[in-house]
Amino acid sequence: MKHDQPIVPRKEEETKLLQNRLRRIEGQIRGIAQMVEDDRYCTDILVQISAANKALKNVGLQVLEHHTAHCVVDAAKNGEEEVMEDLLKAIRQFSKT
Repeated sequence: MKHDQPIVPRKEEETKLLQNRLRRIEGQIRGIAQMVEDDRYCTDILVQISAANKALKNVGLQVLEHHTAHCVVDAAKNGEEEVMEDLLKAIRQFSKT
């Protein structure tokens, strides 16, 4: 099952929160790039990479939670049996790190 749009669209507030978090992560990544360019101490760079990874993982968890609580539940109610395989595929993909 492939959808171009969420089965249940995110609320505008949720979208704004996700976009804000992603912009902050984007800033973190630019900061890491600057640290590399400035030849900063390796462990300082690694700490910042770890923080950015954690922040991005948290955004992913929020998207996964929305997908599960809204899209999957709605699809299951509508008899879309393949929704569980889609969910498991999403979890497997998200877990690869």
